[in-house]
This record gives sequence, structure tokens and C-alpha cells, in this order.
Amino acid sequence: MLHSSPVSEAILEVRDLIKRYAATTAVDGVSFRVPEGICFGLLGPNGAGKTTTIEIMEGILPPGAGEVRYRGAPLGERFRQEAGILFQKTALQDFLTVRQCIALFRELYRHGLTVDEVIDLCALQALANRDSRKLSGGQQQRLLLAIALVNDPAVLFLDEPTTGLDPQARRNFWELVQSIKARRKTIILTTHYMEEAQLLCDEIAIMDRGRIIAAGPPRQLLQQHFARILLELPRQQFPAEAHALPLNIQEVGTHVEISTDDLEGALRILLGAHVPLTNLRIRPANLEDLFLHLTGKELRP
Repeated sequence: MLHSSPVSEAILEVRDLIKRYAATTAVDGVSFRVPEGICFGLLGPNGAGKTTTIEIMEGILPPGAGEVRYRGAPLGERFRQEAGILFQKTALQDFLTVRQCIALFRELYRHGLTVDEVIDLCALQALANRDSRKLSGGQQQRLLLAIALVNDPAVLFLDEPTTGLDPQARRNFWELVQSIKARRKTIILTTHYMEEAQLLCDEIAIMDRGRIIAAGPPRQLLQQHFARILLELPRQQFPAEAHALPLNIQEVGTHVEISTDDLEGALRILLGAHVPLTNLRIRPANLEDLFLHLTGKELRP
């Protein structure tokens, strides 16, 4: 379970969530707390239960058991007025400009930002009078983010917001999210891009088969599960007899991976065993390493 820090109360609390369908248990006793003002990432492989969990947190799906509380109370009118959601897919009204789309959704809330404030926040000034059907993928996501921000939400849900975007559009979107973080908003993020999660998230929870299998700040989780440094060598260039060396050696796809806290000592052992080091790569462990370590490397349906 995640615990709030001493200076931040939990804005959202998930308590013992269970959601069953006819053939499967999608969410199996999930509990965690989200401190106010952080970016919280919910990660997991396909079928892990994270989308079901998020949809229950958003008030879209009812839980089979358990509950979600917002500022200490069950989800209700206050949550609906103070939450913003960027869905994976959203259908907008045809023949409206960017400005008109934002204005339409702004009318649904009693309080919030002005249309111009949202346009400025999401860098949509040059697109304000463009037909919303004629936006690129990155521009479309900026518009959908603007719509999610019209009520100046205290908590913002981003459900795989950069899927399908090119690298430049993805990085531009990350900058927008970081600017929203700077406004002390609470962000709930689901993503399959581990680089995205590592850059944006203050805390993460990793789900697998309906349960939370790890939770905490990314740096802390990496320190718990990995040595400080990873060495990678091509598998085909790694001698079979070298697997007996006194090192933490694993085969990962086309590479051999060695984790160590003593880089110089590991290199001495490899050199002493005449292991070719021409294509050696040295790097710190990252969130993708952690994700694969905890959830496995097999293909999920």
C-alpha cells in the first residue's frame, strides 16, 4: 500500500477494490493512497487490471466490492466537479473549431478556467479557430487535455495520453504535463511508455493479474530490486563458460545483462575471463528493467 507523505494528505484512496467478470477477476483486492499534488502512475502489462481500476476510480465503473474515496468521502458531486479526465479515445462534435469545443465543455461546469486561459495553458493559440477534425495527433491530444482542464480540476486522469504520438509530439505533451504538475495538481497516469512514467511520476504502482505487486517512488523501487549499474553484452559474443563467473548474470533477449555495485571489480573479472568487451554497454537500471523484472518477459494476450 502507498502511504501519504507527512506534508501531503491523500486526495484519493482506493480501498480493497474487487471487480469480477464471468471468466476472470480483473481487480483482486487493490488498495493504495494517492497524496495530493503528485503524479501517480498506475502501470502494468495488458490484462493486469489497471484500466478497470482507473475506470472505477473515475466513477465510470462500479466496483464489485471495496470503494474509492475522494478527500475522505465517497465519490460524488464534488469529485465530478473537481476531476478532469483525458480518455484513451474521445469523440468530439463535428464542425466545431478548437475554441468552440473547449467552450462547449466549459459550459458543463459551475467553476473553472476561462476558455482563453485553457487555450494558453495548452499552447493552442495558433489553432484556436481551426476545425477540430483537421488537427494532427499531437494537436488533438493537446485539445483533449484542454477539455480535461476546463474545470481547473484538482485531480487529472491521463489514460495512456501519448499512445500513437510521434517522439516530438510525445515530448511536447510531457512538457505540458510538467507545467500542470507545477500548478500542484494531482495527476493519475496510465502508460505503457516506461520512459514517460519515469520522467513524470513521483510514485508508481505496478499491477499484474489484478493485484499491486510493487508500489513507491521509482528511484526507491529501483534501489530495492537492482544493483546500481547494469552491464550489457551481446549474447552471441558471451562465452558459454563465462556464465560460471562470480557475477549476477542474466540472459535478456539478445543480450547478457550483469548487475553490479562494483563496476571496476566486474570489469576485472570479465577481462580476466577474456570476455570480449568491444560492444559493452554500461548504464543505470531504469523503470523498464523494473517492469520486466516484476511482470516477466512473456508476451501477454
